[in-house]
Amino acid sequence: MAESGTLESITEHERILQEIESTDTACVGPTLRSVYDDQPNAHKRFMEKLDARIRNHDREIEKMCNFHHQGFVDAITELLKVRADAEKLMGQVTDTNRRLQDAGREVTAQTEEVIRCRIQQRNMTTTVEKLQLCIPVLEMYSKLKEQLESKRYYAALKTMEQLENIYIPRVSQYRFCQIMAETLPKLREEIKEISMSDLKDFLESIRKHSDKIGETAMRQAQQHRTFISAVQKQASLGCAKPLYSLNGRTTLQHNGLVAGDAAEEEEADDEVLVLVLTAQDLVDFSPVYRCLHIYTILGDRETFENYYRKQRKKQARLVLQPQSNMHETVEGYRKYFNQIVGFFVVEDHILHATQGLVTRAFTDELWNMALSKIIAVLRTHSSYCNDPDLVLELKNLIVIFADTLQGYGFSVNRLFDLLFEIRDQYNETLLKKWALVFREIFEQDNYSPIPVENEEEYKSVVSRFPFHDAEIEKQPFPKKLPMSQSVPQIYIQVKEFIYASLKFSESLHRSSTEIDDMLRKSANLLLTRTLSGCLQNLIKKPHIGLTELVQIIINTTHLEQACKYLEDFITNITNVSPETIHTTRLYGLSTFKDARHAAEGEIYTKLNQKIDEFIQLADYEWGMAESDGRASGYLMDLINFLRSTFQVFTHLPGKVAQTACMSACKHLATSLMQMLLDTELKQISMGAIQQFNLDVIQCELFASSEPVPGFQGDTLQLAFIDLRQLLDLFMVWDWSTYLADYGQPTSKYLRVNPSTALALLEKVNRGMKDTSKKNNIFSQFRKNDRDKQKLIETVVKQLRSLVNGMSQHS
Repeated sequence: MAESGTLESITEHERILQEIESTDTACVGPTLRSVYDDQPNAHKRFMEKLDARIRNHDREIEKMCNFHHQGFVDAITELLKVRADAEKLMGQVTDTNRRLQDAGREVTAQTEEVIRCRIQQRNMTTTVEKLQLCIPVLEMYSKLKEQLESKRYYAALKTMEQLENIYIPRVSQYRFCQIMAETLPKLREEIKEISMSDLKDFLESIRKHSDKIGETAMRQAQQHRTFISAVQKQASLGCAKPLYSLNGRTTLQHNGLVAGDAAEEEEADDEVLVLVLTAQDLVDFSPVYRCLHIYTILGDRETFENYYRKQRKKQARLVLQPQSNMHETVEGYRKYFNQIVGFFVVEDHILHATQGLVTRAFTDELWNMALSKIIAVLRTHSSYCNDPDLVLELKNLIVIFADTLQGYGFSVNRLFDLLFEIRDQYNETLLKKWALVFREIFEQDNYSPIPVENEEEYKSVVSRFPFHDAEIEKQPFPKKLPMSQSVPQIYIQVKEFIYASLKFSESLHRSSTEIDDMLRKSANLLLTRTLSGCLQNLIKKPHIGLTELVQIIINTTHLEQACKYLEDFITNITNVSPETIHTTRLYGLSTFKDARHAAEGEIYTKLNQKIDEFIQLADYEWGMAESDGRASGYLMDLINFLRSTFQVFTHLPGKVAQTACMSACKHLATSLMQMLLDTELKQISMGAIQQFNLDVIQCELFASSEPVPGFQGDTLQLAFIDLRQLLDLFMVWDWSTYLADYGQPTSKYLRVNPSTALALLEKVNRGMKDTSKKNNIFSQFRKNDRDKQKLIETVVKQLRSLVNGMSQHS
């Protein structure tokens, strides 16, 4: 067992030695470790084995050295012999090398120069190739800078796009290209800011120029209307047809004539072209187009559209705000309309010149908002206008304003509806103006017939007023026309009013029938309200006397007769037949009849007032013993006044004069009766009764003298029948007959009322008593007086019983 272990150990040592001999020294560590990892004392045996192997190799080296020693000695000997030749050769080589170096030094320098030139040539070729790639980039960038400096932003954006997509990618490895690429987004933002700034400047500018744009557009609309009117007037010369269209409007050609102004049309022999200015001629819209294109390219169009529309809405609200004193002058309205028209002309241009920046729906919404505001503003401010001329100018402005915007496609029906409201206001201002005119005419009238000295003066009057009277025409000159100077003046002013009303009705796009109806209604308002009111006020004025009232009645009669001529006048203006079913009739007949009735009533009132004034002058001595034997002075003056007054009434219609005369007599009779029955008058003597009877007799004589023709029989005297029967009863002292026949239709004193007789009898009784006391102060009453007193007391009792019976019966 021990021997077999030893053999194995020896074999293992052999193997380790072979590995050591054949293995690299750096890897011998693991091999040696296996020696120590083996059996105990194995390294000693290994060391012994290693020493044996070393000795063996030493012997082999020694054998080999001995075998090759002679050869080595012979080689050293040969080397020593060659040494001298080698040194000699070395010298020759050194010399040759020196000469060669000297000869090649210049070649080397030239070769290096050639190499350097070749390198430079290669670098230059490379540089040229690279520059050929970079130069277009730089040229485009330089072009971009020039475009930015010249504010050609749209082109600059196109250049940026080419730089980013085409040129910069070719040379993106260079730093300048990187810097350039980083700069482009900043330039884009800068362009956006600049274009937006230009847009803001444009919006500010367009707000300032809206007035001028609107003024031009409205002037052209007015010229177009004038031209159309001129063409229609010349329609008999040929057929008008459209020639061409400018700015969306049709201009007409008529016999080779084109014009926008009637004066130019008349002066032109050949074609006369109207210079039609568009909004683009007055305003530079390039900032809008440029900004729109820029934002479109930058992909931010929606932001731009929203901003533009928002700003324009704000500007619209500012434009629609009127000045507080706009209603004072027509220029205030004109400026307001010009700004609005200018605003919407610009929007219309933007609508058609751009695609989608504003839409028809947006402009319609804006217009509807504006229209509501405009109508509210006009309704408010026009209500402050008291001058019909200003209202008429406002109407003309509204018509031109509406026609102008209608030409741009905006709906203006509500404006024409507003004009009908303003028309009513215009009529009101006209009525106020004509009320002043009528008042001035009435104040300046002398209320006397118009004198005409010759045929020329006569024709002058009848040319102004439709007066025809065969009898007056036959009279020789000089002569007088029955009406006063105010009649033709009133007639002329009514026609002027119709003309003024017609001015407002023009250009309202209404039919002749509607215009005719408007004129007739306006004329009716003038007659029934304004003229009627002025006449009523005139009649009620204190300074208007009976003569003036008579002349007013005559005047209204002639004005009433002239109403049919006013209707013919309206018919000639409107060319609407008066037989048309819906034609409104003039109410002048009723107006002048009412005025005449009022004047008649005022005549009656003033006559009665005058009679009252004379009655107030009465100064009866109610206790007088006997009468003066003649009528009172105040009454004679009153009768003379009535006679002269009724002579003036000869020009009045017979019925009016008769009514006035009858009314005066009745009032006189009533006043005299009231004088007798006055409660403050306590006693009346029979002498006063006699004097009063004389006055009544004069009144009856006046009534029987027929102061106004036309009364039948003693009709006028019947006004004094109550007084006559009452006075006869007292003068005759016929109480028995009165009491016996009371209540009988055939009674002599049928008109004497018991209460009236009782009141007067008591006053007479007190008067008689007072007279008796004065005459018989110290003696008894005479027998006759006592009998009369008893009779009076008996009559008084019977009268009282009659009065009481009447009151109980009633």
